[in-house]
Amino acid sequence: MKIGLVSPYDWSYPGGVQEHIQRLSTELRGRGHSVRILTPATGVRGRQVEYGVYKLGWAAPLHVNGSIARVAFAPHVSGRLRGILHREQFDIIHLHEPLASPMGLYVLHTGPATGATIVGTFHAWARHSLASAPEWAYASAAPFLGRYYRRLDGRIAVSPAAAEFVSRFFPGDFRIIPNGVDTQVFHPDTPPLPAFDDGKLNILYLGRIEKRKGLKYLLRAIPMIREHFPNTRFLIGGDGPLRVGFERLVAQAGWPDVVFLGRVPGEQLPALFASAHVFCAPNIGGESQGIVLLEAMASGRPVVASDIPGFRSVIRHQQDGLLTPPTRSEELAWAVCHLLSDDAERARLAQAGRERAEAFSWERVATDVLGYYEERRATVKRGSLYLPPEAASVSLAD
Repeated sequence: MKIGLVSPYDWSYPGGVQEHIQRLSTELRGRGHSVRILTPATGVRGRQVEYGVYKLGWAAPLHVNGSIARVAFAPHVSGRLRGILHREQFDIIHLHEPLASPMGLYVLHTGPATGATIVGTFHAWARHSLASAPEWAYASAAPFLGRYYRRLDGRIAVSPAAAEFVSRFFPGDFRIIPNGVDTQVFHPDTPPLPAFDDGKLNILYLGRIEKRKGLKYLLRAIPMIREHFPNTRFLIGGDGPLRVGFERLVAQAGWPDVVFLGRVPGEQLPALFASAHVFCAPNIGGESQGIVLLEAMASGRPVVASDIPGFRSVIRHQQDGLLTPPTRSEELAWAVCHLLSDDAERARLAQAGRERAEAFSWERVATDVLGYYEERRATVKRGSLYLPPEAASVSLAD
């Protein structure tokens, strides 16, 4: 098949959706399919030529769901986008977060006329609160966005939580196909980083340092953990707006062995996971699934994570890892201490987590996605269910 994967987010900035698209494209190409990626891209990388990637327009930073997303704003490239869609004649156009940017809406406006089957994957989740950006955006724009949502021939959600969130505003049937993990790259046999392989017990955090990731609750747990296990080191991987304040807090408290690593290059991540005795994800919400959990589990590391909807789609409490109530530092500390005190339990959860991660391997995810493509191509009959592009009451064309 000829497949177009469309990203609403800036290709020049790493993110979960961009990583998902990149890995899916690699798997699909490896099976003989022709794949093109359509995405905004800015800066130096926006000018670089990459095989199979159409770089269209620019993106602007938006505060979304407690984080910052660089979303496509490119109405001036609609003519070029239309030309690509008609020239490529995709069998499948796969939109990621299809309602999140003008580019996705334009593809939904124009794509049906090319004869392509159009599939959308919804990645986001937000709590039930109009104060959250995704909830507010969908609630306020649902009457406008509904006409575009109905042009989707197939709908995928990366987790039950993501499906439930979108269904609040746009009801429909969703196929649950999760984010994947590379179980060959993230593996229990990976050697640890020598700098952290010195007999100390390493507790690892990895993620953006922003409010919804909940790092402050892990930091608050440090004195409680060290009361029982003074020989611990806390590795903090990632960057973000709260990093400077947290570094200052740690310095003022005089806590040794709390190491802020900054943004960790992708090629170093497997060894960093391999250096951990426990991986900790103290997020307070806003996660639709949790790719970082899968990477830790695939690396054979026991996980302590917050009991939030997105994480429950990955970890089954006391089977593949431990889940604790979000924002509860004392219970987080107890779970970490429980694992540090019991080598057999750590080993059991590490093995179970690795087996659980195998179910999320990219090989399996790509197989499920391809099966869904074929299913929708076989059942959708183009024409009777859609207004022609010129009949849309609001035009995004040139």
